[in-house]
Amino acid sequence: MFLKVKDLHKSFNKEAVVSHLNFELEANKTLSILGKSGCGKTTMLKTISGLLAPDQGEIILNGKVINDVIPEQRNIVYLYQEDLLFPHLNAFENIAFGLRLRNTSEAEVQEKVMQMISSLELQGQENKMPNQLSGGQRQRVSFGRAIITNPVLLLLDEPFGSLDTITRERMQKLFKNLTETFGITSIFVTHDLKEAVLMGDSIGFMDKGNLKVYANKQDFIKDPSTGVQNEINFWGSLK
Repeated sequence: MFLKVKDLHKSFNKEAVVSHLNFELEANKTLSILGKSGCGKTTMLKTISGLLAPDQGEIILNGKVINDVIPEQRNIVYLYQEDLLFPHLNAFENIAFGLRLRNTSEAEVQEKVMQMISSLELQGQENKMPNQLSGGQRQRVSFGRAIITNPVLLLLDEPFGSLDTITRERMQKLFKNLTETFGITSIFVTHDLKEAVLMGDSIGFMDKGNLKVYANKQDFIKDPSTGVQNEINFWGSLK
């Protein structure tokens, strides 16, 4: 198994925020995790990325325990809801940033960034500054910057939460295409029920620091604690 999280626990001021997490994730797959605000999703992601140290448990990536590996050496990218682009760099240079840090040759930078711009459907936008781009375009640039350096794991913290409904649907489709094209392994957290079902190859439900990962989506839908049946019944009642 590519990623294993074993008995992970994290508390703040003696209050358990993440409690005895156990799950696995195969390479080139996406685990979507549904949960309300404050349930521990962000703390879980920050602990896996190395931004927070767990109180106990192990994070095993590609067969290696990485608890003591600093974030910069984990080759994990954490994407926030905010795009966090560099305001002084255009779209091309934002995407190229990680390659330039690695002293990649200019020819390779040009080739890889233009290929990424094409994959992101951003042709013609490469010279625009972040404040000249729409919210969806900025989020696409953020994705490009994240995956162009081939991270082993992508952590997404409600990445489409600030987008309008139509843009959000376009970004969901684009992300699904990118995961397939680039062989991305990712954890996608959201508080949106439909998005959780759509985005993941597997799905989990997080509540009060506890995570349950389901064998399949049907088990998730049938579990009354997830709220899926209530939502289905609500929309059915409007007919």
